[in-house]
Amino acid sequence: MKPVRIIILAVAVISAAAAGLLAMKLTRGPAQQTAEPVIEQAPTVNVLVASKSLPVGSRLGADAIHWMAWPKDGIVDGLITEENRPGAVDDLSGAVVRLPIFAGEPVRQEKIADSSSRIMSSLLPAGKRAVATEITVATGAGGFILPNDRVDVIMVRKSENDGIYLTETVLSNVRVLAIDQQVEEKDDGSKSVVGTTATLELTPDQSKVMTVAQQMAERISLALRSVADAQEADTNAADYLLSGDGQPSIQVIKSGSIVKNDAAAVQNQK
Repeated sequence: MKPVRIIILAVAVISAAAAGLLAMKLTRGPAQQTAEPVIEQAPTVNVLVASKSLPVGSRLGADAIHWMAWPKDGIVDGLITEENRPGAVDDLSGAVVRLPIFAGEPVRQEKIADSSSRIMSSLLPAGKRAVATEITVATGAGGFILPNDRVDVIMVRKSENDGIYLTETVLSNVRVLAIDQQVEEKDDGSKSVVGTTATLELTPDQSKVMTVAQQMAERISLALRSVADAQEADTNAADYLLSGDGQPSIQVIKSGSIVKNDAAAVQNQK
């Protein structure tokens, strides 16, 4: 075969191959590019939160609270936002913590009280009273009772008829507001913290029952309750210790015999 024909044949083969490749590219179309997903950030609102865990009775300050971005769709009533109270950090300085607040938890208005120096009255909910009772390690659950715990108040007294001792639960599931603690040094030189007085959160009627029980009792003990009982009723009281009109029952002794009268009858006899 002549060289000229060989060259022409080679050129034809190369042209055919190039045309085939071009046709394949045209039929496939442009290469598809994978688009990266676009993540849109949810709108946020600055919410006042605790910088550290705040126990009952502590006071708020610049080191205890700060603003934190919070999802806008997660805002509920009671949260303090920068939009509504931009000066909340300064306004709440010195406010008293009524219920425990944990680090990172939003500060709710119902968990704090005003900045008055009267801490105990700030801790009391409306309609409640603070009543103190003496305790020891033996009568205070071995010293394990702490503020905000729930306890039963048990009275031990001697029967008037046969002289045997009776135990009665006069209050149930009441909240402990505070424990007065003192440091006691042991013989070996070690020190322990012992509570001598417990302050309880009571209703007005419970306060009357507690006052009568303190006068009647040979001994008053506090029984620590489980945290699972916190939802149970806390307004029950031994109302039988009071007379029908809500006044304490008074015992009058005449000629060696005990005569029971209410407060009004005794007042009339005077």
